[in-house]
Amino acid sequence: MSAPGVNLKLNGDRLWDALMEMAKVGPGIAGGNNRQTLTDADAQGRELFKTWCQSSGCSMGLDQMGNMFARREGTDKNALPVYVGSHLDTQPTGGKYDGVLGVLGGLEIIRTLNDLSIKTKHPIVVTNFTNEEGTRYAPSMLASGVFAGIYKQDWAHKRVDSEGIKFGDELERIGWSGDEVTGERKMHAFFELHIEQGPILETEGVDIGVVTHGQGLSWTQVTITGRDSHTGSTPMPMRRNAGLGMARVLELVEEIALSHSPHAVGAAGHIDVYPNSRNVIPGKVIFTVDFRSPKLDVILDMEKKLKEGAKEICDKMGLTVELEQLGGFDPVTFDPKCVEAVRSAAERLGHSHMDLISGAGHDACWINKVAPTAMVMCPCVDGLSHNEAEEITKDWAAAGANVLLHAVLETAEIVD
Repeated sequence: MSAPGVNLKLNGDRLWDALMEMAKVGPGIAGGNNRQTLTDADAQGRELFKTWCQSSGCSMGLDQMGNMFARREGTDKNALPVYVGSHLDTQPTGGKYDGVLGVLGGLEIIRTLNDLSIKTKHPIVVTNFTNEEGTRYAPSMLASGVFAGIYKQDWAHKRVDSEGIKFGDELERIGWSGDEVTGERKMHAFFELHIEQGPILETEGVDIGVVTHGQGLSWTQVTITGRDSHTGSTPMPMRRNAGLGMARVLELVEEIALSHSPHAVGAAGHIDVYPNSRNVIPGKVIFTVDFRSPKLDVILDMEKKLKEGAKEICDKMGLTVELEQLGGFDPVTFDPKCVEAVRSAAERLGHSHMDLISGAGHDACWINKVAPTAMVMCPCVDGLSHNEAEEITKDWAAAGANVLLHAVLETAEIVD
């Protein structure tokens, strides 16, 4: 198949305008976004995306997990589609680009092909996956996980948020539950554009990250139970302080991750303390430990050390501890042919590039299980993400989207 010409580029200004327009939906309190999955804001963002896609001549598919598929037809009706996309949901204090750049970069590909009357052999489908972030409904990448057969749909629909509201019920409430069986679609390939969410590209002054691998991830929910009692009248030797137990386990998490440095990481980002009163010693805590590494044996070792160490700590303190695996995935190796399409696109367009291992989870990590997959990354300021101060430049967005365009077209095959 022939590569697109070097002069073929998309409209970077139009892409940026779309990013800014989507950022108006579900605004945060500090310049970013709070468009959590299956909220009214999520529904509004979906509707805007659907409107843009339909005005670009795409048909819109919707499956039973709420995944959206905007399709531009190819010339060969028997050719499997090339998929491109990411997610529109955000963290509670999320930025304007995480996930959104990948979805709207895909839309800009469609708009550019329409502008230039370019036809492709393979259809091109732009995808918005539901609940990539996993903040409201654990685990992350839930809907792409169902699509790839990692999770059962019934199990996913029964996941509850902090208020006990089921995923399936909220999907119905906001009107974005489709009839299409999740995962029945077949893909020729899948490409995802994303901000790096790390500092490497900006620090090195490199335009494009060619993602060759993804770190493995392990989420373990830890529940420590003691006894809540009065902070003023309970003697120190008689306390069963679940909060103190958590503090010691978190120190253990730090030690475990450091023992596998420099490529392993670990922390707890979701913590609930009960009864969470100023003058009551915590009787129960629930927190999630996030371990990541590009090596599976390291992840398994960190899980083992956490299980053994947490039990030892809690036994000594008269506390009980329960560990539950909430989610995770093995380290990912992306498809060499798709990765090479990204690398050659960057070279063809004259962009500096380097290979990267993604430190974050992405829908591409699950889709890689069922289709040839690769990722493109662009820098973000100070590597900051999952924060309302998340920022990229218009030039970075355009460069990443142009590499995406060329990789997709090389794979979808331009028809002369």
